Amino acid sequence: MGGNRHPKNQSRAYMYAVLAVVFWSTAASAFKLTLAHTAPLQILFVATLTSCVALAGVLAIQGRFRLLKQTSGRELLYSAAMGLLNPFMYYLVLFEAYSLLPAQVAQPLNFTWPLMLVILSVPLLRQPISPWSIGTMLISFAGVYLISSQGRPFDMRFADPLGVSLALGSSVIWALFWIYNVRDGRNEVVKLFLSFSFALLFASVAMVMTSGFGALNFYGSAGGVYIGLFEMGFTFVFWLKAMQYAESTDRISNMIYITPFLALVLIGIVLGEQIHLTTVGGLVLIVAGIVLQKFITPAGAGAGIEADGR
Repeated sequence: MGGNRHPKNQSRAYMYAVLAVVFWSTAASAFKLTLAHTAPLQILFVATLTSCVALAGVLAIQGRFRLLKQTSGRELLYSAAMGLLNPFMYYLVLFEAYSLLPAQVAQPLNFTWPLMLVILSVPLLRQPISPWSIGTMLISFAGVYLISSQGRPFDMRFADPLGVSLALGSSVIWALFWIYNVRDGRNEVVKLFLSFSFALLFASVAMVMTSGFGALNFYGSAGGVYIGLFEMGFTFVFWLKAMQYAESTDRISNMIYITPFLALVLIGIVLGEQIHLTTVGGLVLIVAGIVLQKFITPAGAGAGIEADGR
């Protein structure tokens, strides 16, 4: 990855990690505010374009554009497939979920991707799953139910089944992306740049085939630029830097669990949503299950948060 040349500096690692956590915590509010002005596909196009420019700048500063020339045809095809998964499919599904659900519901449900990672690791990575592991997942899925009830847990139903399905579906897509991305040993920023470049191509074709570029507006585009910079582009680089500088990656990776709780605070302040007790309780259960899972999952399946920060 090229990051091994960084001297270890825990203070600098914390600085980058805090930046990443703060910016990722703003994402849910940014999604809802932007969706009030434009559609998911338009947001995806602007955000992906912005992220491509940002990542190109990072590659230029790092002097790693030469690595793009070393990319083989097979690696380009792999990047195209990865770009189809993330950001194209992942963010389209996630934005649709946010368009249907309150942010306080969509955001915690999307955070279930480490659970999906463990489930998918059974068939895809041949990882065993123990009864204790199943028990910790049941704790998290109890949290999913509480959050999905939107403050009415005794109704025994999801308030918006389609929105909940999309939010959980986005976590499945992210888990798939992580499993296949971790097998690719290329530089992380190069991989991100190429996958986002292909996603930009896919989004452009989708725009031409549907609403066209005339549907873009100032407020939607401004939100897309923010999302492209601080949910996608720079923030991933901040997290990678944090892990590269870290003397203890466990201490840094554990900071990611602050993100959904800080996001709830911002959702209440910025969006004015009344945060339900079921949302807080459900999020506590989801995170508790993930944390317990982290201590019992084999290293190959359980390092997702350390690697990607999401």
